Amino acid sequence: MNKITRILAVVVTCLAIGYFSGIVTRSAITTWYPILIKPSFNPPNWIFAPVWSMLYVMMGVAAGLVWDRIEAEKEVVKKALVFFAIQLALNALWSYLFFGLHNPMLAGLEIIVLWLMIFETYIQFAKINKIAGYLLLPYLAWVSFAAVLNGSIWWLNK
Repeated sequence: MNKITRILAVVVTCLAIGYFSGIVTRSAITTWYPILIKPSFNPPNWIFAPVWSMLYVMMGVAAGLVWDRIEAEKEVVKKALVFFAIQLALNALWSYLFFGLHNPMLAGLEIIVLWLMIFETYIQFAKINKIAGYLLLPYLAWVSFAAVLNGSIWWLNK
């Protein structure tokens, strides 16, 4: 597989994960989420889909760039991609915990683990390809914001 094919494969995978996470989110956005008390810095609902789409594309490009180094640095790349897969699964799990189970507390605990896994993925990616590492920084920033938002929603609605 060439670099472009690898990047496209991971981008499509990330977008698919995002799409399936969105299925869990959709019904709660119109029923449960509107009745929650939210902090003043809560963004409008329409902002989440384009931001997440952009982040999933950036994540996919990053992972594709790392995957492209598999022949040169097999073990290091495999380790980095395992971290990537774990954080991607945790990303999907957060949507289920928060919107599917309507459990901001459990989602808040999980997002801490997610943040740590993204950070470790960033460290592993940056060792292999600096650009791949940089591409994860907006994702890390957004999940940092999401963690504060998640904690605030839990606090205001406990």
